[in-house]
Amino acid sequence: MIALRAPAAPSAPATRRGRRLFSRLCAACLVAAGLHVEAATLTVERGATIARTLARAAPGDVVEVPRGDYQEHLVIDKPLTLRGLGRPTLSGGGTGDVIRVKAPDVVIEGLIVRDSGADLTAQNAGVYLEPGADRAIVRNNDFAYTLFGLWIEKCDGVEIAGNLITGMRDLQSAQRGNGIQLYNTANARIHDNHISFARDGIYVDVSHHAEFRRNVMHHLRYGTHYMNSHYNVWEDNEVYLNRGGLALMEVKNQVVRHNVAWGNSDHGIMLRTIQDSLIEGNIVAGNGKGFFVYDAEYNAIKDNLVVGNYTGVHLWAGSFRNDVDGNDFIQNQEQIRYVASRDEPWGRKNGNYWSNYTGWDRNGDGRGDVAYVANDIVDRLVWRFAYVKIMLNSPALETLRFVARQFPLLRATSVVDEHPRMRPAHADWRTWYERAGH
Repeated sequence: MIALRAPAAPSAPATRRGRRLFSRLCAACLVAAGLHVEAATLTVERGATIARTLARAAPGDVVEVPRGDYQEHLVIDKPLTLRGLGRPTLSGGGTGDVIRVKAPDVVIEGLIVRDSGADLTAQNAGVYLEPGADRAIVRNNDFAYTLFGLWIEKCDGVEIAGNLITGMRDLQSAQRGNGIQLYNTANARIHDNHISFARDGIYVDVSHHAEFRRNVMHHLRYGTHYMNSHYNVWEDNEVYLNRGGLALMEVKNQVVRHNVAWGNSDHGIMLRTIQDSLIEGNIVAGNGKGFFVYDAEYNAIKDNLVVGNYTGVHLWAGSFRNDVDGNDFIQNQEQIRYVASRDEPWGRKNGNYWSNYTGWDRNGDGRGDVAYVANDIVDRLVWRFAYVKIMLNSPALETLRFVARQFPLLRATSVVDEHPRMRPAHADWRTWYERAGH
């Protein structure tokens, strides 16, 4: 006869592990089914690692990190919230990505993230959002000495808000990464971030239906470097003391409204190969070029203040059929530099204001009675032959200007405002003129 024995009772630790595993499986099934599961809050214990706590967390949980210094590389592969308490510091030790996100619906907030690797080929970042990390929220963090602050690739609906991002300022500009890099994303919301000492503040490529609002970007190559992206909004951003401010290239259907670009050595706002867009209510002050407009058609450029720049607008390469109206061009050393084979009419409805306009308004309707012509034959000579500048204001060039005005055949093609406004719309223009260093 064979005696049968009952199986041994499992030990207490094994029972607890089984219960935890069963609970996690149930929670994961409920999340997958779209049912509400009350999230647990796990706190990183003294002496423990953040990574170990993340491994214990279930989808939807909150992992809280107390104040302290942590040197780790984190991978988040489930939807959860990683929250700093008292601004803990998470360092990557100068290698790789500090945090890499592989799951949707992840929230990262309240951390100091620093010391990523410096490998441009590997795109080392403070936070790297991999393809599929949809609806990620990264807010109210400090990024210090990271190559890329955030790299965001093929994600939908991310929100990047309220972060302070400072790049590797001891490196040459070309060796740095960008503050925020978006590639092939949709519906992103990028707002209230402060970015400096990276290569470009926000670099955007093939990313559509996004909103960029109230970001501040300075001491960069470009505040924004932006290509091949459509149906986006740029509003209330400030870019200053960069090589270039906003650079919007090869785009269409943009709203560029109420931005401020000042003190940039090259341009304030670049509009290159852009169509069907609204550029409205911006302030460009004290830049090398206020607006640099190249190959731009069918855009509305209106109600902007262009003040104290070396060149107010540099317009060329077939930039025709734009509605340019209601703008103030004040005390720019050169109001317009226009290179084309035909006149370009501006101010058809309300007229623009030109601080160097010498016409008159006999009927008092606020519009000039004679046209403003931005450039003449002397301007063309100066652009083509730099040495002509030494003769500016000489009797010979003044005579040439006079003769050209009397004989239209000698007049150079120009931007022409038939009835310019007699007064500026921006009452505060002097404030921006002074900020520009005048």
